[in-house]
Amino acid sequence: MTEKVLVVEDEPSLQETLAYNLSRQGYKVEIAADGQTALNMAREIHPDLIVLDIMLPILDGYEVCRILRQEMNVPILMLTARDDEIDRVIGLEMGADDYITKPFSMREFLARVKAHLRRVRLIREEVDSETALVRETIRFGNLTLDLTRREVLIDGKPIAMKPKEFDLLLYIARHRGQVLSRQLILERVWGWEFIGGSRTVDVHIRWLREKIEPDPQNPTRIITVRSAGYRFEG
Repeated sequence: MTEKVLVVEDEPSLQETLAYNLSRQGYKVEIAADGQTALNMAREIHPDLIVLDIMLPILDGYEVCRILRQEMNVPILMLTARDDEIDRVIGLEMGADDYITKPFSMREFLARVKAHLRRVRLIREEVDSETALVRETIRFGNLTLDLTRREVLIDGKPIAMKPKEFDLLLYIARHRGQVLSRQLILERVWGWEFIGGSRTVDVHIRWLREKIEPDPQNPTRIITVRSAGYRFEG
């Protein structure tokens, strides 16, 4: 099945360049030039990946990302015109999976696209293979990770999780009691292609604590090990 990429960009020349190069790679490309159109198209076509510019008419990329993340788990690669850390952090806070700063090389852009779509394929293959098996779960007291459905439950009630939050929680849970460095977590959860810094891990850990810790300010499940990383205690 041909993978679909939704490109949300209001600059015509960049629209055309991205669409042309993605099409050459065999992807089916759809274009949106403003935030509201992007939301409507994403809901209609269910793309496998969204390339999302921050500066857009009607709704900006941050707002589009925030809304989409509440509705679907599609990977979102954000485009930012500035290399300011605050832009990247806000994008991650809104639920983006990755970002790339303009101007960027087309080779790097396509490599990022391929990496995210490859992970989507692997996740689908894992889910498909698990549907015929007994439902696999991991439990830590009142916290349950449902691997088949990729759900997290507390006291049996589902907790809203972004895809990367679930991947991160599953990784550290499978290494319970081990001190995991931020760099190791980046490589295993985001992949070696990801060039974001350790702040990405810290942001996602904070999100997880807000969702699974009885008291996020005094965590007992995900412990910070000073100058070393994090340790999951369950």
